[in-house]
Amino acid sequence: MFIQTEATPNPQTLKFLPGRIVLETGTADFRGPDDAAQSPLAERLFSVPGVTGVFFGYDFVTVTKEDADWAHLKPAILGAIMEHFMSGAPIMGAARSAEAEDIEGEFFDPADVTIVDTIKELLESRVRPAVAQDGGDITFKGFRDGTVFLNMKGSCAGCPSSTATLKHGVQNLLRHFIPEVREVEAV
Repeated sequence: MFIQTEATPNPQTLKFLPGRIVLETGTADFRGPDDAAQSPLAERLFSVPGVTGVFFGYDFVTVTKEDADWAHLKPAILGAIMEHFMSGAPIMGAARSAEAEDIEGEFFDPADVTIVDTIKELLESRVRPAVAQDGGDITFKGFRDGTVFLNMKGSCAGCPSSTATLKHGVQNLLRHFIPEVREVEAV
């Protein structure tokens, strides 16, 4: 098995491409070892000292580190990913998906459902594919008083350039197509 790696805009995060599907649908974001109980692969990755975050996309795994050097962490992470795929163990356990929890936590006025549907469509078609290329994800959380609230996941969470992505990229895009949108905030 050959696993490629790619740098992300976040120097604390590296994208691993195992050459196979990681999650058939949706994404999964684990912010610490306590979150990883629903994923055997995430648990294995958090057992590597220095790993502070794990994110699964369709065909990639993004790992975030603390102070450790990538030269020391990368071989251990590659080994953990390879061992997991070779074992045949599932990526996710039987627990509910993170996507379902995201949808349940959404908030907006029912009168704004048309605006929210347009926001979600623009995120899905124009923003999320570009952000996935950098090993992250952005999902809708809510809309209130002209402000769109978004979840930043994977390499986007804590990335130095995420504010620029939100304010200059996503906010400008949404304001262009939806006059009711005034600003975009990360939650």
